[in-house]
Amino acid sequence: MNKNLTFRLVLLLALIGFGVYLFIHFDLFLFFKDKDKIINFIKSSRYDVPVFIVLQIVQVVIAAIPGEISGFIGGYLYGPLWGTLYSTIGLTLGSWLAFMLARFFGEPLLEKVVKKEVFEKFDHFMEHKGLLVSFLLFLIPGFPKDYLCYIMGVSRIPVMTFIIISTVGRFFGTAMLSISGNIARNEQYPLLAVVTVAAIIVLLLVWRYHDKILEILKNSNNK
Repeated sequence: MNKNLTFRLVLLLALIGFGVYLFIHFDLFLFFKDKDKIINFIKSSRYDVPVFIVLQIVQVVIAAIPGEISGFIGGYLYGPLWGTLYSTIGLTLGSWLAFMLARFFGEPLLEKVVKKEVFEKFDHFMEHKGLLVSFLLFLIPGFPKDYLCYIMGVSRIPVMTFIIISTVGRFFGTAMLSISGNIARNEQYPLLAVVTVAAIIVLLLVWRYHDKILEILKNSNNK
């Protein structure tokens, strides 16, 4: 076996083992699912903004962690403008890191991070360099964007192109989460209810018809 490949595999296994240890030892998965715990943790820190940005980076790199909670918290703590900005910084750095990890470790990491059925759904687009389609997938709520970062990492897409696609594509959803968090903090519950219902409807529609959406995008990409 190639020495460079052996080194990467050993390093990958060590990182995975260390990550599993941290999550089990500190119950980090439960922490990321508890909005109040995250808010109290950030507010208790002297460097709350960097801590929030790091949390956003972590939830992207560990793709199984739901990102909606942290985006909501950004708006709750910092308002719609700064919440969106800080979230965007964290999401961009996290997306870039996930992309570079996949590019460095290749398929051995991809097999550990991305479920086979998820990879197969998006493999077609990566194979055909569907940059526009990739952007749309980042734009549409409900698609596994964090997993997509890893999948795009093993493609031939240039790093800067990926950063632009992922950052711009995530922006609308990030802004909506920040606005929702700010509404909740100001206790504008009727407005929050409207935004929440609208978001739920969109997510349900996307989830219900996501296979058809992918098929439409796939066909349009072939024309």
